[in-house]
Amino acid sequence: VGHNSLRTFPRNFPGRSGTREDSVWLCSPETAAAAALTGEIIDPGDLADKLGMAYPSLALPERASVDTEMMEAPLPPDEARREELVKGPNITALPDFPPLPDRIEAPVLLAVGDDVSTDEISPAGAKALPYRSNVDKLADFTFTVIDADYPARARSASEGHIVVGGKNYGQGSSREHAAITPRHLGLRAVLATSFARIHWQNLVNFGILPLEFARPDDRERIDVGDVLALDDLRATLPSGSEITVRNTTKDETYAVQHQLSPRQVDDVLAGGVIPRLARGG
Repeated sequence: VGHNSLRTFPRNFPGRSGTREDSVWLCSPETAAAAALTGEIIDPGDLADKLGMAYPSLALPERASVDTEMMEAPLPPDEARREELVKGPNITALPDFPPLPDRIEAPVLLAVGDDVSTDEISPAGAKALPYRSNVDKLADFTFTVIDADYPARARSASEGHIVVGGKNYGQGSSREHAAITPRHLGLRAVLATSFARIHWQNLVNFGILPLEFARPDDRERIDVGDVLALDDLRATLPSGSEITVRNTTKDETYAVQHQLSPRQVDDVLAGGVIPRLARGG
């Protein structure tokens, strides 16, 4: 779809180039340079025939030199504790995340398909990257590649919300912000057919409950706007038993399960790893 575009870094998620309809291809710097010189995607080894340029020959040094002149040793611990941590105007503290309630009853604000990437959950790029240390501002970009209205709807859902996904939810970059920003917007649980491993762990770390459908076909029975209810979480999560999700909109039930260890159950119940440790857990 759209125009071909080459990139030499591993980010070709939809819309990442800044042009939604781009077809972005990943390539080596040599291939990108050859394409820039010729206006077409070619083998850089063909530049001799195309432009009369011989392919360069590079020799690596026997030893790598490291300039240490600008390196400073860390201060002694007692002196370091007295130093003020200076923050710029766009650097804010991590928000406080409350514990998981015993009962969740919340609307589904987003229902997505398979292979949703963390770049689609928390986009990067020139517009979003300046706010990496400002969670509240960065949250305004959450899921906007998929649904531009998601952040506003999430902020309006005062009791929290749920996202439903397909296979391999959260694939791609391991960025923690793909868990932090939706959590800040009130995401309490993700119901999916399966999760990408690292994103699954990040969800747990920030107190979002990751649940897998016992029957994958149940994913297709849930629509945006359905209200889902999960009861007795503080009893059912530690037991490892299946959890029944009630769709109060359609009067249906679905069986879901989790892969949490006992420690990870404690993390989710506490609202995340940081709240658990802060409370002496």
